[in-house]
Amino acid sequence: METQGGDEEPLSLRLTIARDSNYEKKRKRKRIDYIDSLNLSSPREENIFGLLRLREQIFKKNNNIKGYEVKDVKGLHLIQLLLMSAASVDKNNIDLAFKNLIDLYGHVSLTGDSVQRMVAHFADGLVARVLTARSPFYDMLMKEPTQEEKLMAFIHLYRASPLYQFAHFTSNQAIIEAFEKEEERNNRALHVIDFDISYGLQWPSLMQSLAEKATSTNPISLRITGFGETIEQLKEVEARLISFAEGFFHLAFEFQGLLGGSQSELLKLVKHKNETVAINLMCYLNTTRSFTNVSEILSSSRSLNPSIVFLVEREGSWSQRGFLKTFMDSLHYFAAIFDSLEECLPLDNPQRLDIERNHLGREIKWAMNDHYKEEEETWKDSMERKGFEGIELSSRTIMQARLLVKIRSQCNGPSQLNVERGGGFRVSEREDGKAISLTWQERCLVTASAWSCI
Repeated sequence: METQGGDEEPLSLRLTIARDSNYEKKRKRKRIDYIDSLNLSSPREENIFGLLRLREQIFKKNNNIKGYEVKDVKGLHLIQLLLMSAASVDKNNIDLAFKNLIDLYGHVSLTGDSVQRMVAHFADGLVARVLTARSPFYDMLMKEPTQEEKLMAFIHLYRASPLYQFAHFTSNQAIIEAFEKEEERNNRALHVIDFDISYGLQWPSLMQSLAEKATSTNPISLRITGFGETIEQLKEVEARLISFAEGFFHLAFEFQGLLGGSQSELLKLVKHKNETVAINLMCYLNTTRSFTNVSEILSSSRSLNPSIVFLVEREGSWSQRGFLKTFMDSLHYFAAIFDSLEECLPLDNPQRLDIERNHLGREIKWAMNDHYKEEEETWKDSMERKGFEGIELSSRTIMQARLLVKIRSQCNGPSQLNVERGGGFRVSEREDGKAISLTWQERCLVTASAWSCI
């Protein structure tokens, strides 16, 4: 993210740990011995094998060691090594990249402080980028967690951090208000189109809110069209939501699952007479691999004449200005996320390790290996160019977001940070009240905004 002056904003990384000097000397000696055994002038695949073998040795060793402390200068040195590695990868200087990454792996840990953990995943992402998908070692580094592992990591993060709850509850509040404005002519019918249904965790709270408004004489119908990655995922979400809806007698619920990217299917959606149509774009522009697809989705959405489009996007300039720019945006974002987990979960909490390994680490590696060829727009430019205008968010929506963040901070325990500052998370208004952002220590994480057709 850039400052108003256009210069790169310095990383704000809270480093919490110190390292035993004797341990550091022993580890450094072993690392030097191993590096000396690598012949960097030998065939490239052999170098890769040596690098990955070092990675496995270090990670196995770190998995048996509880978090240990390093001084701030050590953490900053680690960031410097990471930046050197990224620069050599960007210049396609493979031999130098190997040397830098070998040194980098010698300092990272999956069980150390937040910086060591984050950098470990960035290192893996850089190595995968050097290898490319053609290498037999690529799949090992980019190996996907199982569906169960991904679900549990997401649930752990959802419960521990306000990140996703802020996005979901703010979206739901704005959708309900759009529905309420049209109650006299919408036949008490709401149709939500979710472009990334994920695990469907956003919608039970919306169902409950609508059910509280429904009566035997004034029932409400809700249908959700959700786009997902696989048929199996969509079936699981459908079963989960239908089961939840069965507890509400005056809420008629219907779910339709579509595979992601089915723009033609979107155009076939039939709008029921006078129903309120709400489109939910939850971090969608960040995850869609093609700007052309984003443009097509927004055009298709515009053709449905929705009452509201709710957009939540990660903060930062995700436009294509070269790999290093994308790298720095990702580094600033994930540094804040890993840092914020200090307030949410202890270092040695197994749930935190699951979050970092199976959710955040996965996102980091894929961010390092996106190869966009097209210039991207900001979310604001994209929406305005496609015929949408921003809607001022209600005071109720903003108050609810702030209350949620306050409650979540209090639930995370009376840490020193909580006592002094009331927690590191904040909600701030932007775009003259047409957007709100969740921030961590004054760094924006996600921004939510509502839009209507011009």
